Amino acid sequence: MDNKGIIRYFRKAIALQELHEVNPFKVRAWQNGIFALEQVQDIVAKIPMTELEAALGKSSAGKVQQLIETGSVPEIVELEAITPAGVLDMMGVKGLGPKKLLALWKEHGIDSVPKLQAAAEANELAKLKGFGEKTQTSILKALQFTKSNVGKLHFADAEPIALLLQQAISEALGTEILISGQVRQTADTVDRLDFVAAIDDNYAAVHQKLSAMEGLLAKPELAGPFTWQGILVDAELPITVHLSDQPVNTTLLTSAATTHLAHQKAGKPSLRNLALGTNLATEEEAYQLAGLPYIIPSMRENVAEWAFAERHTADDLVKLEDLKGVLHNHSTYSDGAHTLAEMSHACRDLGFQYLGMADHSQSAFYANGLKPDRVKAQQKEIDQLNADLTPFVVLKGIESDILNDGSLDYEPEVLASFDYVVASVHSNLGMDITKATDRLVKAISNPYTTILGHPSGRLLLRRAGYPYDVPTIIAACKEYNVVIELNADPWRLDIDWRWIWPAQEAGLMVSVNPDAHHINSYQNMRYGVLSGRKGGLLKSHTFNAMGLDEMQVWLKNKRSGKTQ
Repeated sequence: MDNKGIIRYFRKAIALQELHEVNPFKVRAWQNGIFALEQVQDIVAKIPMTELEAALGKSSAGKVQQLIETGSVPEIVELEAITPAGVLDMMGVKGLGPKKLLALWKEHGIDSVPKLQAAAEANELAKLKGFGEKTQTSILKALQFTKSNVGKLHFADAEPIALLLQQAISEALGTEILISGQVRQTADTVDRLDFVAAIDDNYAAVHQKLSAMEGLLAKPELAGPFTWQGILVDAELPITVHLSDQPVNTTLLTSAATTHLAHQKAGKPSLRNLALGTNLATEEEAYQLAGLPYIIPSMRENVAEWAFAERHTADDLVKLEDLKGVLHNHSTYSDGAHTLAEMSHACRDLGFQYLGMADHSQSAFYANGLKPDRVKAQQKEIDQLNADLTPFVVLKGIESDILNDGSLDYEPEVLASFDYVVASVHSNLGMDITKATDRLVKAISNPYTTILGHPSGRLLLRRAGYPYDVPTIIAACKEYNVVIELNADPWRLDIDWRWIWPAQEAGLMVSVNPDAHHINSYQNMRYGVLSGRKGGLLKSHTFNAMGLDEMQVWLKNKRSGKTQ
């Protein structure tokens, strides 16, 4: 069990104990355990027990040891045993806390997700004490969202699975295997895996070999002679292996939107017709024969690629190595796992020129947000680090909560002390589109706002985010010289890649930010770059592709109100 798995178990334990009204002091001990675990930098399973006790306390360390050795903790197993399976499922419904869940179960006999949905759809939940129409609507939305995302993975989880399967299938079949489909197109979320196998005969034997592979469940009723269909059992993820004696053709056909493949130049064949009728040596050849500019796989969505290709080539797209600094990061000053110094040294050692530290602001009490006195303390430490780490520079930033009325979270004199401000919404996500848009516009118009953070507030596969008028927000960012964030956390990837091209066309800069709460989270930058490239993000429009000197001048001009 890795660190995240242990923390997830602790959270489940807390929810179960609250559901069964266990002594609050016991629950608090588990909560303290989570806080301590989040500060641990090393792999918990490899830490000697004496050191673990020193870091977590004897009680929490003992629970962690039980988890590592057996996968469970007896007192939690006992609670699970007396909880109906349907109630355990209901614990995963967003917006349904322990008190409401207990009332539904014990007082109203609603002990499964289907019963919960039926009650909500029949308008019965709204009539119950402590619920009401607003809660009922929220629960229905959560149920619908969850149902629509069953069997999906974040790209960051799907990609390593695809790579492992690529190798395993290649070894099983003794031939080259290509990844195609959603993973090749770097989709935000993935609901199936596609592979292309270079096979020109013996198809029945290939089917048998694939069906015999451990961890795969064949679905012959869905298959055809040239496609093997099945399920990756552990992830419940559909898999298709396309068997082809023209693997380049098949890979093109299976890793592009049908509307992209249908795009046609006058007097020339479409990409689809070429892939169906011509033995292609490379995908580039298909585009040449079609008289079209070559489009990289991730952009083949018929969204903005043709407009992009009128003026640019793939060489103009941002690359990971183009990024010179890392903005929007968190330390132990708020809810990060590493100290400011550790985050700084790790960033410098990765070869970046600057680190933007943007811990949470004071209203984010849930994340240990910084009161003004702690802002001063952090900035003093940053001054010392900059003296020690030169020429590397730590920029003084903050992730300021956008309050309900669109205000930022500090008085102007505090905001003026920062090199830059990331303005983000973290609370009251239920506003309608008009109120949410007005709230964002007011925050953008604040002269201290530098970057609009994760604009929709979405968490992929967990919550949809709040509605907002994207063109209005793009126009406001342009008017007030505000950068828009592409939050690179694989759970966010926000702003959505589909809006990157319109944002660039309006003249906006996009900042690819890792939202790092751990030194390992700097690796999120890769997912942000992939999502950016999918949307046509140019190096010239990538905010943190600026070198240190250029960035410092830009930030100084922004603070002084100069037009960039």
